[in-house]
Amino acid sequence: MNAREKETYIIGEIGQNHNGSVDLAKQIINVASEEVYVELFDLRLKPMNAVKLTKRDLNEELSQSQMNAPYNSPHSFGKTYGEHRAALELSDDAHFELFKYAKSKNLDFIETLCAKGCLSLLKLFTPDALKVASRDLTNLPLLEAMAETKIPMILSTGMAGKQELDEALNTITKHHSNISILHCTSEYPTQPEHVNLNTIAYLKENYNQYKIGFSDHTIGIVTPVAAAALGAEIIEKHITMDRTLKGTDQAGSLGPEGIFRMVRDIRQLEIWMGKKEIFIEPSTAAAKQKLERSIASIRDIQAGEIISVHDIHLLSPGDGFKWRDQHLVVGKKATQRIPANEIIYPNLLD
Repeated sequence: MNAREKETYIIGEIGQNHNGSVDLAKQIINVASEEVYVELFDLRLKPMNAVKLTKRDLNEELSQSQMNAPYNSPHSFGKTYGEHRAALELSDDAHFELFKYAKSKNLDFIETLCAKGCLSLLKLFTPDALKVASRDLTNLPLLEAMAETKIPMILSTGMAGKQELDEALNTITKHHSNISILHCTSEYPTQPEHVNLNTIAYLKENYNQYKIGFSDHTIGIVTPVAAAALGAEIIEKHITMDRTLKGTDQAGSLGPEGIFRMVRDIRQLEIWMGKKEIFIEPSTAAAKQKLERSIASIRDIQAGEIISVHDIHLLSPGDGFKWRDQHLVVGKKATQRIPANEIIYPNLLD
């Protein structure tokens, strides 16, 4: 099987699609961990590599007036925005429980930490990576605190230009350089004209000392698959159990069927990419012989006749002389009668 040397690292972003429920989070983890089976080709494909949760410190979230503001959205879990956020927040112990559960399912576990206070989680466990949300790329004190842990870090560029990205990298690389950069557009959902997948190529050319990926907020699965084809080494996508659930991220996430289709197509893409050369695939041998064309007679050719170029054309199957071999046919004598529209095989020639 011809596959990429390195597989695409697929992150299922649960975020706060658990709606404050550990049990719902576990259900999403179960789906993310499921092997993908393609019956037609009897392919068993690796599932997602990781799940990601988000941890907020509500003391460092919004101004007090904003936290106390009424929140009347149909997606609200509380009367005020502060109550809403509190209802969605899992405890440190709950995050630890989900970390252990993800590990039992052979998944990596990544945490988006939204404030320095969230680093209290690290007293309980060490995530495989720490994610910096797009809004916090300019939060240099937070980046400094996260970088000091020496845990690998993933940056999203959804609200960043080159200056913001470079400042973030300068802050982190004082402590370590195990960094991944995800092209991202912080628009939910992202309109097609704002996706700009060519930024992936820009990042790979200009920040090639880091892993480059794509954090997707489009609807559907085409964009992340295309990003993988463009060389994104990491794909991040919101996932949920049910896109109709209450919550602002649910409708823009992938449900179980969408997860299956995205992972299937990215994993197959790793196989599809193959080698950078042109060659005849051995599996096409039967079709090649059946469908390609060989030199054949245009008219009845009698035994003893010399064959001219005007006596031949091309017909299937492809198990005879090719047109490039016409010098092996033209000017040769037929050893027996060759009916019209039949392949001229070597045993029919002198």
